[in-house]
Amino acid sequence: MTMSDSSASKGPAPAPEEVGTMYDRFGDLLAMVLGRSALHVGMFVPHGERTAAASLLGMSDLAQDRQTEFLADLLADVLPPSPRLLDIGCGTGGPALHLARRTGGRVTGITVSREQLARCGERLSTATDLDGRVDFRYGNVMRLDHADATYDAAWSIDCFPHLSDRPAGLREARRVLRPGGHLLMTEFTRRGTDVPPETEAFTRLWASPPPTPFATLLEEVEEAGFRVARVQNMTSNVALCGELMYVLYQEQRDAIEQRFGKEAVAHTDPLMEPFRTFCRDHVDYYLLLLGKPEN
Repeated sequence: MTMSDSSASKGPAPAPEEVGTMYDRFGDLLAMVLGRSALHVGMFVPHGERTAAASLLGMSDLAQDRQTEFLADLLADVLPPSPRLLDIGCGTGGPALHLARRTGGRVTGITVSREQLARCGERLSTATDLDGRVDFRYGNVMRLDHADATYDAAWSIDCFPHLSDRPAGLREARRVLRPGGHLLMTEFTRRGTDVPPETEAFTRLWASPPPTPFATLLEEVEEAGFRVARVQNMTSNVALCGELMYVLYQEQRDAIEQRFGKEAVAHTDPLMEPFRTFCRDHVDYYLLLLGKPEN
């Protein structure tokens, strides 16, 4: 949720270790303002459906689950039977478990957060129906230690926004996919001109480099050797996510201060309003289904 001043001073693109440290220290803070289901942007604007929720945090959890289900259904449509799958940036493990159940495949989840790995293990210990088909490891998508052509498909929900070298992550994802395999990913892109104070608030709170224009993302996808099978604009969801995080932060501020201390809220307080504005006025949010050519 928030980066230390020392990591922010090194530049706009955090190292993987800094992203991992952010989640280790503030993963629970993020859960207090974003929801605990999966730690990614939820589908607050469903496709032809409405679901009631009793609280804003409950609505965020429902939206995250809805997003997970939607993405799993989309990926399942392009998979072979009993697929081998990679979850890049697996968070606290919920989406990987759902993907294994939805596809009948075997899923490996990776994250740069040691704390998230512990949470993944807790979730996995109660998933008695999966019969060893899910495992979680520490891993950095920009330097994967997986063999070439290991996986039928991969997905990455809100992980690529953290990367200091997105082209390297795309190349590595392509390398570990089998010919004809797919990568399903979500990514933030910048709309309009850069607004330094608002951009800085976004990068510090999200532990990310500044979002690039959508055209830059597509150029990097092509240079990595992927073909674009599907693009879907889901910007309304990130705009609402920013609004929800702003409101929930104000609501949970006292509890956050008790849990993380005065220094944490003093650091975060001035960032919330420009973060909210940046999400509303300058961030687009895309789903991309990418394919690795057969040869």
